[in-house]
Amino acid sequence: MSTFTPEDFGFTFLKDGTSVQDLIDQRIKALSASDAKDAFYVADLGEVMRRYLLWVREIPRVTPFYAVKCNESRPIVKTLAALGTGFDCASKYEMHLITSLGVDPSRIIYANTIKQPSHLKYAAAHGIQKMTFDNEAELVKIAQCCENAKLVLRIAVDDKYSMFKMSTKFGAKLETCPALLKRAQELGLDVIGVSFHVGSYCMNPVAYTEAIANAKGIFDLAATIGYKMTFLDIGGGYPGFDIPNVLNFKKFAVEINLALDKYFPVSTGVQIISEPGRFFPSTAYTLAVNIIGKRVDIKKSSDDKDDGAKEKIVNYFVNDGIHSSFRLVIFHDTYVLPSAQKKSKPGECVYPSTIYGQTCDGHDLIVEEYNLPDIQVGKWMIFYHMGAYSITTATNFNGFPKPKTKFVMAPVLWQQLQKISAAKGDQAQLQAICLNADLDADCPVMPGPTRKWRAKGREGK
Repeated sequence: MSTFTPEDFGFTFLKDGTSVQDLIDQRIKALSASDAKDAFYVADLGEVMRRYLLWVREIPRVTPFYAVKCNESRPIVKTLAALGTGFDCASKYEMHLITSLGVDPSRIIYANTIKQPSHLKYAAAHGIQKMTFDNEAELVKIAQCCENAKLVLRIAVDDKYSMFKMSTKFGAKLETCPALLKRAQELGLDVIGVSFHVGSYCMNPVAYTEAIANAKGIFDLAATIGYKMTFLDIGGGYPGFDIPNVLNFKKFAVEINLALDKYFPVSTGVQIISEPGRFFPSTAYTLAVNIIGKRVDIKKSSDDKDDGAKEKIVNYFVNDGIHSSFRLVIFHDTYVLPSAQKKSKPGECVYPSTIYGQTCDGHDLIVEEYNLPDIQVGKWMIFYHMGAYSITTATNFNGFPKPKTKFVMAPVLWQQLQKISAAKGDQAQLQAICLNADLDADCPVMPGPTRKWRAKGREGK
């Protein structure tokens, strides 16, 4: 991937002074005379670049292996491949997608603890050796299908700080690790290291310190059995965006760096990777949906007075929903809420509003009782930070199409991408580029999220 063009990535350049919001407004204006006001995305690959620069600046010892499942869009993975990241793949399909980009197999970890034999054989045939395991049956399977594998023992860790747990399904309990390592040795398998995952949407960075300490214990245990481990995978769980007073990536970085310096100092020579997913694409995607229907309900006020007071409840129906872009977002990205394309003026009334998707499924509900001003059918709503677990998990349920995506990038970030790609893994040069980069240069992204969202934006035509 020494030379490439914007056409290779499928994006267009942002013109000087043009933002993502401008492009959305232009698209809405262009659709104003049409009945086909389909939902659409604008995705800024420059934002993926900025997240990468932030990662290298804050956690320089840890190589990101992007979790492909989060967003497999070709422009996203191609951008990350050009930047030199590794990839966390869970299936034959994902491995094929990444190798088709020319990514060396050494930059792939087959990080699914339970693997189908045909997928294992695919990995073996294509030189993908790093893979995880957490049980004896998997060891036997790997010995039969992929005897040259470089195995990584996934351990279960305390995920009490995370919104969504993983250690119930994945990871060997610490007390089972001695027997697993001895069984791997009996089968003639090479175990090179340890992996863990603190859970999705981790809310406290101390989780990484505890897990890294546990991993060091397994390294020491393995040494007594005869394995010299050289590889540590600290998993994912990082926020896709900072939330003031709640989540801050830099705080995670500080905690991780301290723990690594304590338990795995540079002198150990251990290769350290991580599996960030939502960290890279979340903020890159902005979704515009059109209000295609509206129903107003009236109910008595909650104080139960007999004075005839009524409360207005507004139900909006938009042309996207949980069977498409919001299939997992509502569960995983708790703080993603809409910004109406209509400003609420000072003193203007807002009403508890429920936003439904377009399908005939009664459970197709996006947001419930969210205060919005009164908005008319035909106007638009904007959802920010929609790049993770959205378009990748979308379906065509009820015959509704998935939203199309327009990919863009600012020229200055394209130039940085080419510089980083040309560095070809030179860590000193890479650090220099990232430290000198202006993370806010030509920044066309939406305003950062807060817990309290407010209606803002422009009128949809």
